[in-house]
Amino acid sequence: MIVDLPNTSTAAVSKRLVQLRADTGAMALSRVLTLVVVVADDAAEEAIAVANDASRQHPCRIIVVVTGNKRGTARLDGQIRVGGDAGASEVVVLRLYGPLATHGRAVVTPLLLADSPIVVWWPQDPPRDPAADPVGAMGQRRITDSARTSTAPRTVLKRLASAYRPGDTDLAWSRVTHWRALLAAALDQPPYEPLTEATVVAAPDSPSGFLLAGWLAAQLRCPVSVARSRNGTGIISVRLERASGTVDLVRPEDGDSSVLSQPGQPDRTLALPHRGDAECLADELRRLDPDEVYEDALTTGLGAVSGRSRTATEAIKAGEAPSPAEAARTTQRLRRSARAAGSSAMVEKMDMPEDAASTESVQQAAADRLSEIRERRS
Repeated sequence: MIVDLPNTSTAAVSKRLVQLRADTGAMALSRVLTLVVVVADDAAEEAIAVANDASRQHPCRIIVVVTGNKRGTARLDGQIRVGGDAGASEVVVLRLYGPLATHGRAVVTPLLLADSPIVVWWPQDPPRDPAADPVGAMGQRRITDSARTSTAPRTVLKRLASAYRPGDTDLAWSRVTHWRALLAAALDQPPYEPLTEATVVAAPDSPSGFLLAGWLAAQLRCPVSVARSRNGTGIISVRLERASGTVDLVRPEDGDSSVLSQPGQPDRTLALPHRGDAECLADELRRLDPDEVYEDALTTGLGAVSGRSRTATEAIKAGEAPSPAEAARTTQRLRRSARAAGSSAMVEKMDMPEDAASTESVQQAAADRLSEIRERRS
């Protein structure tokens, strides 16, 4: 259900929410938080769809602050979405025009759920200092997305690092969760040797690549560098070097699986899917305490990443990064081996001799049962 309230006020929006609650039942009970989304008009519907998907894991009230034209008279156009149009939440869309466009906090405050945490999310260009922003200052958590900005990702990350406050986080950080898990699991196996160097191959328009490199620099305390792949390719590979050999984790372009290579162990294919915005947002809504690991990666590790510039091709030729093409061939070889092993197992099962005694006993039991049925009918 979508209810439009043109040229309205926050009091009228709040009153209509109460009426809808009375009509539809306990619509706003059991909400665990208030999610405030600050977004431009052209990206509002996409942001609402992502927030709705995330709310299925975290039922909440979603307040979408849409900044309209700042010229002209002050006006507030409201919209309430409930039921099938709001996922597991209730959505309040507030479009601000004229001088009212700069007073988002005053408009949002009357609609906040009482005694519930507040999370603020900027799906596009975040403010220079999220914690100092009038709306951002209301939140226990402030979520940005450095991948959806018009500025170079590394520039945005440096700006966010200089303004970091406990509670800040970024969806680009959530996108490397699987990468961090696989790398940590690989290093949690013998030999337990210190790392001498690490290389991340990622696109220059991928802030996740820089954050992953920052995490490695902060946690491993070894030289870390980033080699450039083509724009739009995201993270391609990570190479960790130690005395016994290299640990390579490679995800070929446009794939959802990776190849992990370690000294003394066979190559393995591991699931490494690309994460959607709704999944990443849901992850960030799970915690309301500061993320110290993200803080270290952003404020400490990112500055320690080497600034030398080289392409992925140059890094591969120099033996500093694994080859994605070779990883793709390894993936195909492992899949063929798995299919061949499965086919052999099926053939062996088909060739197994039947248990004659068991077959005869089943046939005898079936015949006895048929005889009983015939006697009852007669």
